[in-house]
Amino acid sequence: MKVDTVIVGAGTAGLSALREVRRYTDDFLLVNAGHWGTTCAAVGCMPSKALIEAVNAFHRRGSFDAFGIRGADGLRADIPAVLARVRKMRDGFVEGPEAVPGKLGKRAISGRARLLGPGRLQVNDNEIEARAILLAPGSSPVVPEPWRDFGDRILTTDSVFEQKDLPRRIAVIGMGAIGVEIAQALARLGLEVAGFDAIEALAGIDDAKVLAAFRPLLEAEVALYMGAAAELEAAGDAIRVTGAGGSFIADAVLAAIGRRPNIDDLGLDTLDVPLDEDGLPEVDPASLRIADLPVFLAGDANGYRPLMHEAADEGHIAGRMAAPDAEGDGLCRRTPLSIVFSSPQVARVGPPLSELRDGKIASGSADFSKQTRARMAQTAAGLLRIHADPETGRVLGAEMCLPAAEHLAHLLALAVEQKMTVADMLAMPFYHPVLEEGLRNALRDLSKAVAGTGGSDLSDCEKIGHDALD
Repeated sequence: MKVDTVIVGAGTAGLSALREVRRYTDDFLLVNAGHWGTTCAAVGCMPSKALIEAVNAFHRRGSFDAFGIRGADGLRADIPAVLARVRKMRDGFVEGPEAVPGKLGKRAISGRARLLGPGRLQVNDNEIEARAILLAPGSSPVVPEPWRDFGDRILTTDSVFEQKDLPRRIAVIGMGAIGVEIAQALARLGLEVAGFDAIEALAGIDDAKVLAAFRPLLEAEVALYMGAAAELEAAGDAIRVTGAGGSFIADAVLAAIGRRPNIDDLGLDTLDVPLDEDGLPEVDPASLRIADLPVFLAGDANGYRPLMHEAADEGHIAGRMAAPDAEGDGLCRRTPLSIVFSSPQVARVGPPLSELRDGKIASGSADFSKQTRARMAQTAAGLLRIHADPETGRVLGAEMCLPAAEHLAHLLALAVEQKMTVADMLAMPFYHPVLEEGLRNALRDLSKAVAGTGGSDLSDCEKIGHDALD
């Protein structure tokens, strides 16, 4: 069988690639192994945020007294009902992806694909030749083999939302973005939660000052055992999890130590290109092409930026670059942006500080524990750090743990993308009273260390000196 283009994987990257491929041909196949709902919609960002919204609503009862609202002690979290709502919303999110094979008919194949070479692959029992092959097989949660002996007491992000109820004590191993989000959410439901990680970092935070601000805020809700690999052993019907500083008896363990690309038996070795220790080839991030072959690797599977919006962009790029008349060496990537939906939220814009330190930078900060609007909302906590080129004043990146960081992060991402200077940003209008005034404070702090190029004659306005006005 011969076709022009084959797309392997119907997740976010694969469906994004499909949209672009259909611009240049109807002679394609979309091959998918397993569930046709995307990772994001089925087990990732969508159900996790539905859970987080529910638990944050419940957690607000803790601040009612400060607002003069009484009776919060009578509220309770019906965990089975919370999880049922998450699944109901999840089922709605996956309806679109699940409908794809029905719409495509014979051009959609449920089955496993394996490369036989740069232009050939086997799908189920059929061999297919293709001018271009777009690989987007996605990823799966990592569960160490010895942990599997504990059976269904080991949860992953692929299984936790399928639970009808949750046990009272849960250990979360892996305190990256997903682990931090879920650990705090479960703690806010009233469960006893402990977090473990082999390193001291949390939520992927790179800036030591932001980490120092965030850790005590999280530790007030979740017991942390950081700095040594977690060890599991049976403790009757429970699991004893031991890490740095002690141990925790858990009824279940959530493994959040990362996701592994679904490349086992994908046949990447048949491409005759070097593979790294993880079995992955080098991929050009601007084209998603493997070497100079008509084979592209997009989405979570390439390990470049395993985020939903990046997977969508990569599918778009791969689909465009796979066209027979594609020109150029690739497409520009957007400014890196990551957000962790903890409380306060953690976000990074642009390169991490550890990479920016390779050049000369200036930094400014704002302490949100004193931010006026945040104090009104009983959410005052956290730190914003912004980095710029001291000679040009151009904003290079930022990292933060803040209330509603998702919104400030987008504003800063636009500034980085548009190559704005600190003065340019300070020339913007800032309404009062809003959280963005905290951003202005960080920019004012940063402006002391950068050249005052660009902006308007209002960009050097200093604080008036009164909380109610600044």
